[in-house]
Amino acid sequence: MKTRFNTYDIVCMVAELQRLIGMRVNQVYDIDNKTYVIRLQRSEEKSVLLLESANRFHTTQFEWPKNVAPSGFTMKLRKHLKNKRLEKLTQLGIDRIVDLQFGSGEAAYHVILELYDRGNIVLTDFEWTILNVLRPHVEGDKVRFAVKEKYPLDRAKTSYEAPNADAIKEIFGKSKPGDNIKKILNPNLEYGAAVIDHVLLENGLTGNMKISQDPTKGFYMERDLDKLVTALKQAEMMIENGKNQIAKGYIIQKREERPNPEGGGPNYLLTNQEFHPMLFAQTRNQPHTEYETFDRAVDEFFSALEGQKIDLKTVHVEREAMKKLQNVRKDHDKRITELERLQLEDRKAAEMISRNEPLIEQARLAIQAAIANQMSWDDIKVLVKTAQDNNDPVASSIKQLKLNTNHITLLLKDPYDDGNSEDEECEERLKPMLVDIDLSLTAFANARRYYDQKRTAAKKQQKTLESADKALKSAERKTKQTLKEAHTISNISKARKTYWFEKFYWFISSDNYLVIAGRDQQQNELLVKRYMRASDAYVHADVSGAASVIVKCRGAPPSPKALCEAGQAAVAYSVAWEAKVLTRAWWVFGHQVSKSAPTGEYLTTGSFMIRGKKNYLLPEVLQFGFSFMFRLEDSCIERHRDDRKSLAPGDSASDVTSAQDTEDEQEIVVSDDDETSDKEESKKEALDTIKEEVANVKTEKPSDKNDRKEKKSPETSPAKVNKETAPEESEKQVDNEEDRNDQESDSDSESLEAGVLDTHIKVDHGTGEVFIASKARTISEMSDKSDDSKLLSFPSLPKKGGKKTQKEQKQQETKKEEKQGPKRGQKSKLKKIKEKYKNQDEEDRALMMELLKPDKSAKESKKAQKQTAKGGKSKAASRLPKIPQPVPVLLEAESDGEEPEPELEPEPAPDADMELLWQLSGCPLPDDELLFAVPVVAPYSSLQNYKFKVKLTPGSNKRGKAAKTAVQVFLRDKGGSARERDLLRAVKEENVARNFPGKVKLSAPQLHKHRK
Repeated sequence: MKTRFNTYDIVCMVAELQRLIGMRVNQVYDIDNKTYVIRLQRSEEKSVLLLESANRFHTTQFEWPKNVAPSGFTMKLRKHLKNKRLEKLTQLGIDRIVDLQFGSGEAAYHVILELYDRGNIVLTDFEWTILNVLRPHVEGDKVRFAVKEKYPLDRAKTSYEAPNADAIKEIFGKSKPGDNIKKILNPNLEYGAAVIDHVLLENGLTGNMKISQDPTKGFYMERDLDKLVTALKQAEMMIENGKNQIAKGYIIQKREERPNPEGGGPNYLLTNQEFHPMLFAQTRNQPHTEYETFDRAVDEFFSALEGQKIDLKTVHVEREAMKKLQNVRKDHDKRITELERLQLEDRKAAEMISRNEPLIEQARLAIQAAIANQMSWDDIKVLVKTAQDNNDPVASSIKQLKLNTNHITLLLKDPYDDGNSEDEECEERLKPMLVDIDLSLTAFANARRYYDQKRTAAKKQQKTLESADKALKSAERKTKQTLKEAHTISNISKARKTYWFEKFYWFISSDNYLVIAGRDQQQNELLVKRYMRASDAYVHADVSGAASVIVKCRGAPPSPKALCEAGQAAVAYSVAWEAKVLTRAWWVFGHQVSKSAPTGEYLTTGSFMIRGKKNYLLPEVLQFGFSFMFRLEDSCIERHRDDRKSLAPGDSASDVTSAQDTEDEQEIVVSDDDETSDKEESKKEALDTIKEEVANVKTEKPSDKNDRKEKKSPETSPAKVNKETAPEESEKQVDNEEDRNDQESDSDSESLEAGVLDTHIKVDHGTGEVFIASKARTISEMSDKSDDSKLLSFPSLPKKGGKKTQKEQKQQETKKEEKQGPKRGQKSKLKKIKEKYKNQDEEDRALMMELLKPDKSAKESKKAQKQTAKGGKSKAASRLPKIPQPVPVLLEAESDGEEPEPELEPEPAPDADMELLWQLSGCPLPDDELLFAVPVVAPYSSLQNYKFKVKLTPGSNKRGKAAKTAVQVFLRDKGGSARERDLLRAVKEENVARNFPGKVKLSAPQLHKHRK
């Protein structure tokens, strides 16, 4: 198959692409490390130029998949070429090198495309100094392809003149004996093998002719030299004409035979083999397709390569299936033939024994007598040999002694064959043959044994013939099914479109929000930098390995349910899954996530700064689900608009909790010899799932926590988030804050008497280890916890207002003063304070205390603003005066401090991502037209309405085995249609288990209903 341009192709393509001169560069992309796309534009006219190092260059009308992040070479091209005009597109000499000049004068830049050997793309300035090179290397001792070196223009070949007769003789004189003409001419001429073959055929020669001294054989110099000179002149004219006119395009095809599943004659598949700017003589008789231009033909050829690979793979599968069917038929025929042969031989042996009965009895008795006389086997052999030397007729018929099996082999002849019988009687005569005789049986008993063997073979033959029809029909049915499946999978693979978010962890929430998460640090960086908008929600968990999760919000606040499910994903894609530990996730708005580090600090890849308040989510059970979504045909999308309906803003917190199946669940056993069973797993000292039982304790003082927070001074230290392991400073800071909170809660609860036993779980974020400790907590502490659970009943959006009244604050302060007595070590300090301030009266003390309350005026001003806003201003009016945010402050998740609400992006027109999401449905209807299936792994609560689903919980089964088992469960589901099963089978195995969090246990509700 031809995959790269030759000289004639380049000449024709350069002539055709002169229409691009004058167009400006809009953008540059890279498809892979060798292929680059340049978007050109001129007023309303647009064109896309594709350059592939070493192979091709042409314009394209197809959408090629671009790399997510542009390479360094692409960025360099963008820097120098963007908005530049394409001034020249020329071929350097007659070599396979193309020069594209962008800009003019000293602002000119050259992109040099090399289409020979391993190829190269070089960017130079107007003086041909190399600015960047795709493949730096050295040729010989002097020519260096590196930055700041001069590009060697003198290397390009410039002459394509046809050699004269003397030059041809000189070329042939240097050739090796036995070489053909094409092999000799191709290295010495610039026309290319296809052009040389064409001109030779046009002039009565062939490329395979060898130089010969015999006028009757091969290429005879004196006779054929003039023809060769004329042919090469014609090749020169072809190159000259190619420079001056636009050529048509031709794709040469090959007819591949493929089996017909319906029977009858074979079908044919046409595969593209070569592309040419003209129909050459050697390809005229082959199937071909003509195009208006060579550029169009090349674009069609390369764009169809992927689909052609799928077709060829399908043909290979079909051929293998037909080969198996043919092997079944051959095996059947061979078995019948063998049984017929055995019957014929057994019948002949039995008849021969019957005709030679006296001879067989004498031989049998002789050997039995020797054995009865206790002669050794060797002596018996010597005895038989001696008798044969004496021409004994009985001994002469013995050819072999098989005394270990109590048999002898006799050469028997037909005693009635005198050699002079007529031809008609010859058919009844038997030819001499070797027959095994059992010494323990008489001659007639031996004959009966052979007749019995013949009858047994006849019965086998009859049974084989009877079962053959069934076996062949079954094999044909399986073959037809295989051919049909191969054809279906081929069509599905062609229709399969890879969505942009499939390279990440992804799922669609139960209220139709797209949720995406990074697989590693690089993807986390890419998600935040490229795909996250200010109004999107960023979800993360403070545990090692937690993914950065983004909820695409479409310009509106994220729903609580979507945030819960995104939090589950953040925790599941971390060490918490393997450790089977529950932990909390948190979320912030996209505008709170920044890549700018504080002075003197450095953020690694995948690490970000979080400024402002974190909103903590309730810990959720580690329950994921595996399912399939189906791509709907456009006409079927409307009827599925309500499959994933967005929640109304006023939904209660109860809607947020994960929907649990009321049906009985059964575990799905994944058979894997290499894995340990569940019983063995329970014996191991691995971490099991930890279940916390929370006691129901009545709340007494819900406002204590707020009092504690008011006493805390605001801190100004931003938090870091890292995919793998957070920096040490951040960890210490967070740990210190947690310790401080614990100390405060302990000091508040010292005076209470009742203690409650609770379990503390600590996760080491660096190693993923889990530490469990029991600790007595006071009722006050439990009441604070119950407050927290009420606060966190569902993910809260940033709240407005909510400040306590002055009466409540005074009551809390008086209660707190009553509750708190002097601590140990403070009595002497109180004495000193009394001595120091003994002359201070009540007025001075009140004045000093007033001065020591710095944020009182700020609180009063906020209250006044809220009261006025409630009095007459609308919500929109209250949002207008935006106050710039202060220095980044790290607040606790439970704090009620205010944060300015983000300016949400205006609701856009129908989003392209939304249209993509509506194309996918997990619950197809019977009359839907389905194109392909996409595997999805998501929190189990988001898969409640899906047709096929299994539950994933932390377990011991490997991802690949578990995925295969789940697919088999779906295929056995009685409710699935034939089309759905075909689509499930067409999904590649490597894509099925790609998003599993780790080792899993499978379970499904009412599993017996799915089994046939």
